[in-house]
Amino acid sequence: MLHPIPLRRAGAILAGSCLLITALYAFQRPFRTYPGVEYGENFPIPPDFKVNGEWTFARLKYPPVGRYYGGFELVGSWKEGGSNWTMDYPRSDRHISEALRRLTRIQTRSVEQPVDLDDGDQYDWPFLYGVEVGHWDLTDEQAKGMREFLLRGGFFMCDDFHGAIEWDVFSASMRKVFPDRTIVDLSSKEPIFHTVYDLDSRYQVPGALYLDTGLTYEKGETGKDPHWRGIFDDTGRLMVAICHNMDLGDSWEHADNPEYPVKFSDLGIRIGVNYMVYAMTH
Repeated sequence: MLHPIPLRRAGAILAGSCLLITALYAFQRPFRTYPGVEYGENFPIPPDFKVNGEWTFARLKYPPVGRYYGGFELVGSWKEGGSNWTMDYPRSDRHISEALRRLTRIQTRSVEQPVDLDDGDQYDWPFLYGVEVGHWDLTDEQAKGMREFLLRGGFFMCDDFHGAIEWDVFSASMRKVFPDRTIVDLSSKEPIFHTVYDLDSRYQVPGALYLDTGLTYEKGETGKDPHWRGIFDDTGRLMVAICHNMDLGDSWEHADNPEYPVKFSDLGIRIGVNYMVYAMTH
């Protein structure tokens, strides 16, 4: 004989079921694209974009420090693209994902995953990449979410910011993330430079601006020297990898551009592969 479920218990079961369905829906949030600064909304999507991989390139969405970039006003909400976080996007993301697939045995997803700290999405992805962080402006809550992500084992790589002013802007938000941890220069002996490729000899990797100026640096004298820096956790694991005065994102983005020197893409891709494999193994 079946006994009727008490009304209170039935309500609890229904509420629990709704929460489970909501959680599953959130976890399975569908892939979508955003308009980028350079590529708008019409960049081709790979035919296998629905195929899951062992690893996905996750790109950080963040609020910019101002509404103007390169003399132009950024239009609309940063959450909907067309802001600094979309620089090189999505061409750069898909090129480095393909490179990781071809150069290692890691089966990468062919498309990227934009991640919003406000939604807590960062916990689903072990590796997070931030571009143009000399223009970001994290809120206190976003900084807290980034800190929790990193201390729980996540890895953050940031790139494409130049000179003293952009360093100061970057540092202001990073101090919100880790007010008690020091940014240090990375020795060539660090494991991150030897996970796949031995990268004792490194040089400045410029952005596509090099094609117009012939210069490997930007932002004047304080942009001349490339810096590989980072932040460690209490166990000695590198959890933040900082690429200052270089543009690895452009080296990935323009890997198929015959005008962009191959030596820059060669090194940029090797650094990226090392960092991504380190993130998965440390």
